[in-house]
Amino acid sequence: MGNRRLESQVAIITGGANGIGKATVKRFLEEGAKVVIGDFDEKAGAELVNELNSENVLFVQVDVSDQESVQQMVEKVINQFGTVDILINNAGITRDATLTKMTEANFQDVLNVNINGVFNCTQEVAAHMIEKGKGKIITSSSVSGIYGNFGQTNYAASKAAVVGMTKTWAKELGRKGINVNAVAPGFTLTAMVEAMPENVVEKMNAMVPLQRLGTPDDIANAYLFLASDEASYVHGHVLHVDGAITM
Repeated sequence: MGNRRLESQVAIITGGANGIGKATVKRFLEEGAKVVIGDFDEKAGAELVNELNSENVLFVQVDVSDQESVQQMVEKVINQFGTVDILINNAGITRDATLTKMTEANFQDVLNVNINGVFNCTQEVAAHMIEKGKGKIITSSSVSGIYGNFGQTNYAASKAAVVGMTKTWAKELGRKGINVNAVAPGFTLTAMVEAMPENVVEKMNAMVPLQRLGTPDDIANAYLFLASDEASYVHGHVLHVDGAITM
């Protein structure tokens, strides 16, 4: 198993129990990482740990929007694996509605997880990375955050904020040896999308120049590249993985 790209690296993947996060957990494990699944969904987290059956996987239930919960997660990871080399801020939620129909609760819930959650995790992990002078921080943005999307005021705002935070942290943390980047997925074939009517999915496919939706593995591979040494000079960048839907 030589030349695995993340050999002995410790990676925290938030939202790691389902969808893109789950694909990333599997991909990182294949590449030699010790992987922490940080997720609010305890049932899915436990199922994934059983499925993977590896001593290099740890599930920690976490509410990323709660600073104390995040601190406890990072403490558990350091106790178990000794360090954190990679943080993938992948946890995110949607509560879609048009502007005039969106409730304040729906607006705030998305910001709490998608902005505050990213801030909490990054702040907590960055302190450890600064101490050792290296690390990789990668956050999930979205094409919605860059170009807007109908019915997604809250989500688009949160994913645009991620871009601003990524560029700010790149300026602050680069001198500490820490690479900070973001990935902006387009339409991705998660279980949520697969449950949509077939004609809707077909229409979505047709909108993409590549004529297909992304897969969770497409996004996981982008995370992998940015987490690996091959991307050591990629910094403050937002990598679009969207089949050129926004072109």
